[in-house]
Amino acid sequence: MSVAVLAGDPYDEALIAQVHPRDWVNPTPAPWYNLVVLGAGTAGLVAAGGAAQLGARVALVEEDLMGGDCLNVGCVPSKALIHSARAAWALREAEAAGILVDRSAWRVEGRAVFERLRRLRASIAPHDSARRFADWGVDVFLGRGRFTGPDRLEVNGATLRFRRAVLATGAGPRPFEVPGADRVEILTNHTVFALTELPPRLVIVGGGPIGCELAQAFARLGSKVTLVGRGPRLLSRDDPEAADLVAAALRRDGVALRLGSRIERIESPNGLTKRLTIRHEHGDQTETIDAEAILAAVGRAPRVEGIGLEAAGVAFDPVRGAIVDDYLRTTNRAIFAAGDVASPDKFTHAAEAQARLVIRNALFAPWGLGMGRASRLVIPHCTYTDPEVAQVGLTEGEAIARGFKLRVLVHEFAEVDRSVVEDETAGFVKLIAAARGDRILGATIVGRHAGELVGTVTLALTKGLGLATLSRLIVPYPTRSDALRQAAGVAEQAFLFSPGVHRWTRRWLSWVRG
Repeated sequence: MSVAVLAGDPYDEALIAQVHPRDWVNPTPAPWYNLVVLGAGTAGLVAAGGAAQLGARVALVEEDLMGGDCLNVGCVPSKALIHSARAAWALREAEAAGILVDRSAWRVEGRAVFERLRRLRASIAPHDSARRFADWGVDVFLGRGRFTGPDRLEVNGATLRFRRAVLATGAGPRPFEVPGADRVEILTNHTVFALTELPPRLVIVGGGPIGCELAQAFARLGSKVTLVGRGPRLLSRDDPEAADLVAAALRRDGVALRLGSRIERIESPNGLTKRLTIRHEHGDQTETIDAEAILAAVGRAPRVEGIGLEAAGVAFDPVRGAIVDDYLRTTNRAIFAAGDVASPDKFTHAAEAQARLVIRNALFAPWGLGMGRASRLVIPHCTYTDPEVAQVGLTEGEAIARGFKLRVLVHEFAEVDRSVVEDETAGFVKLIAAARGDRILGATIVGRHAGELVGTVTLALTKGLGLATLSRLIVPYPTRSDALRQAAGVAEQAFLFSPGVHRWTRRWLSWVRG
């Protein structure tokens, strides 16, 4: 298995019993299937389960752990770790809320943190279990699947023939190509959650969402963390102001940032300590950093090699993944692809939305009639640092690059009463709107619970609702969601309180009084 699990651990054993039972017996293949799904991560599970419940004859093939990255090495374990880290941070910050805490009376127990993570992961595993999908009528095959032709796939010597297929093999950690890295243990998201203790010193390579989230979490739990990033700033896909706030938060929590830097080599002088030599591109200086653990978070590569895509007539690129059109069809029109193997948006919710689209396009759009387009999906994303960074639609920079004339409407959380009384004022709501009319092009939200707040703007973009609708939204007081209404209302207030409107209303009211 590519996912690291702890032998003999009761929680990891419970996980495996659900998502890759050791005693599982593959069924006898049907003569043909309406849909064969290769890969049982989010996209594969949604496609297989949804199609089976709609009456299709479905086979699902998985070599590793069902549930994919999200359950096993992504969303679920990382958010469990982040919760523990926030609990530790809250204790340290309790005095600011008038709560006196004896710091000598509590400590972070790394073994208990990781045990809790594994326990919660195992408790969620039944949702993605082999037995659950078999009970829905899916033929679940555990083993390495490989296309052997344009309409067939082989797993453990059995041939599965299909009318349609879904490629949903996901993505894995991108190779970490640094001199010396092959001679020391390098953690990835596939192995870091199998730790049983907190490393005293940890170097994280990569300034994207995974790197930022785990850097802050480990630092709050007590590790001495250094984050090394090639780019000049964190979170290169997000708003620069948002990235600056995250950088400030990481520094506040003790993370040492080494941005605009590259690792020249890694060595282990004593077999235990790992030593990195990094070069700072600004100033061309070198620095050595010692640590007990190194975590590579340098991106993810689609899983397209060794699964017979050539035999199936499916074009692919090792970086972009499977090549698909706007209907998520590959170059073999009988094979669709969804999720991380084909999408630049490598998020669980994006994979789920694409899988639902694939069910429609593959099974319920005869002769291509009524097919849905992936480009019409409105997909937000969120980085779960503290503060969180949520984004939907275009950023300000992207909108300018596309030639839009803009209005940028900002409301700071420092001006939101709920944020003030909870001492969580860092962040803002930024709405990107067209210069004329009230069309919303995108939004960036930075702050506590930003991932929850962005759903409102996602709904507005999905339904074509504009600033006027958001500005007149009635929300409970006091909540952070009021920042959305206030930001949208900036444009309306600018019009209503303009000198021209002011003169008109004075004349009107004078006439009415008369």
